[in-house]
Amino acid sequence: MLEGTRVVSLAINLPGPLAAARLASMGADVTKVEPPSGDPLASMVPDYYAELVAAQQVLTIDLKTDDGRAQLAELLTDADLLLTAQRPSALARLGLDDLDLPQLCQVRIVGHSDAPEVGGHDLTYQATAGLLRPPALPSVLVADVLGAERAVSTALGALVQRSLTGHGGTHMAGLDEAGAFAAGPNRHGMIDPASPISGGWARYNLYRASDDGWVALAALEQHFWKRFADAFDCAEEYADVASVMATKTVAGWVDWGNEHDVPIAAVKR
Repeated sequence: MLEGTRVVSLAINLPGPLAAARLASMGADVTKVEPPSGDPLASMVPDYYAELVAAQQVLTIDLKTDDGRAQLAELLTDADLLLTAQRPSALARLGLDDLDLPQLCQVRIVGHSDAPEVGGHDLTYQATAGLLRPPALPSVLVADVLGAERAVSTALGALVQRSLTGHGGTHMAGLDEAGAFAAGPNRHGMIDPASPISGGWARYNLYRASDDGWVALAALEQHFWKRFADAFDCAEEYADVASVMATKTVAGWVDWGNEHDVPIAAVKR
C-alpha cells in the first residue's frame, strides 16, 4: 500500500522501531537513523531488534555534529514522512523543530500529547490508565505496542491529508492516549470479575486438559455454546465444563474445536 513512500525514522526504543517496521511491512522505503551509541533495543532484545529492522536501511549518524545534520537534511529532501520519538526540546536542539519542507509529514511519538516534555514509559502509561494489578508487572507492553499502531495510523492520516492539501504538517502520537484507549473496556466493566469475559461465564474461560496443558474455550455466542453443550451434555457451570475439558489433550481439543466450529485454542506459555 505504501510502495514509493519514503520514511526516515529517528525513533529508538520500542514504539518507534515497531511503527517503522509496520510501515515497512506495508511497502514503505524506511531508513532508520541511529546515534553512534545505537538503539538500546538492540542490546536489550537483539533478536527482536533484528526482526524489526530486517526490512529497513539502518544508518549511524551523529546528529550532534554539523556533518551529521547535513546528512539528515539530505535524507529528508525527498522523504515523505519523518518519524521521531524525542521530546520537542531535543528536536529543537537538533534543528528539527521548524523544517522548511512543506511536503514532509512529521509524526512525533511522545509520552503525553498535552505535555510532550514530560517523560514516561509503558509502565507509567499503564499505571495512569488503570491497567495494572499490583504488585504484578504488565505481561504485555500495551501502551508501547498500541502507541506504535497509533503512530502508524497518524502517519497514514497525515499522508492522506497531504494528498488533499499538498502540505505534510506535524502530528503527535501520544503513548498515554494509547494506554487510555486500551483501558476503555476496563472503564466500562468488561473485565470485572463477574463479567462474562472475565471469568463470569464457564463458556468463556481457561481449562486444564488431560495432558496438564491449558486450553481457552471462547464459546461466547449462543450457537458456539450450544454445539459444545449438546456434544457433551454439559451444564453451564465451571465445574461441569472443567470436568469435560479434562477428558482430552490440548491437541485433541484444538482438533475438536476446528471440526465442530467452536473457538478453542491452546494456551501458549
